Amino acid sequence: MVTATVNIAFQIDLLKDIDDIAKAEARSRSELLREAARLYIDRKRKWETIFSFGQKTARKIGLREKDVDEEIKAHRKQKTRIS
Repeated sequence: MVTATVNIAFQIDLLKDIDDIAKAEARSRSELLREAARLYIDRKRKWETIFSFGQKTARKIGLREKDVDEEIKAHRKQKTRIS
């Protein structure tokens, strides 16, 4: 695997948290940050898939953003009455 070295600036407090976690897990700062980046990318891709599915489904059934807002308001109003 080909790798590249990058320089990243962190606030001191954040870097301390990163180092504390890396030490507690007996791994390097680089290893921790690589895993964090992989997890972030994976989560972002999953959310993109979810949103894409939602948009396709909404178009298919003719659902508009305004309709969703109205449903949320109606649900909150109903919830308030019950409480």
